[in-house]
Amino acid sequence: MRRILFSMAAATALVAVTVGSAMAAPPQTSGAHFMSASGSVDSTGALVVSFDEAGVGTSSITYTLTADATATYACINGGGNHPKAANKETHAGAVSGGGTFEPKHGRVTGSVSAGPISAGSFTCPSGQRLVLAAVSYTNTVLTDTQNNVSVSIADTSRTFFAV
Repeated sequence: MRRILFSMAAATALVAVTVGSAMAAPPQTSGAHFMSASGSVDSTGALVVSFDEAGVGTSSITYTLTADATATYACINGGGNHPKAANKETHAGAVSGGGTFEPKHGRVTGSVSAGPISAGSFTCPSGQRLVLAAVSYTNTVLTDTQNNVSVSIADTSRTFFAV
């Protein structure tokens, strides 16, 4: 009889400790979701993704932004024109950026940016200046790394000079 009572008491204590530990665990924010997210290209050629995410809880949220980028650089003469010569280059590659934000009432509204790709070693002849003529971003993804929630952004591009 003592063994049975001892076994029952031990089992009850184990259940109490297990339930207490489960109740002490921090709440999970499984309801995180993007309300909206859109991309644009700013005046420097950088991809800017503005977003609104809800259900994130109260802890800081880190976002990562990734995209495939293509940038065309060209030489412009003193008159603001692109000479007909083949003095332009296109570069392609991956860009990334990100940031950390503090939620307000379980929601984050913000913007993160990435890019553009550099012109590398491309230079212009004397009397001409190097400009970013056009840039485009595809396969753009914004990820909330705390809640493992991502959203795809529509392809975005901008032309600064017709070449």
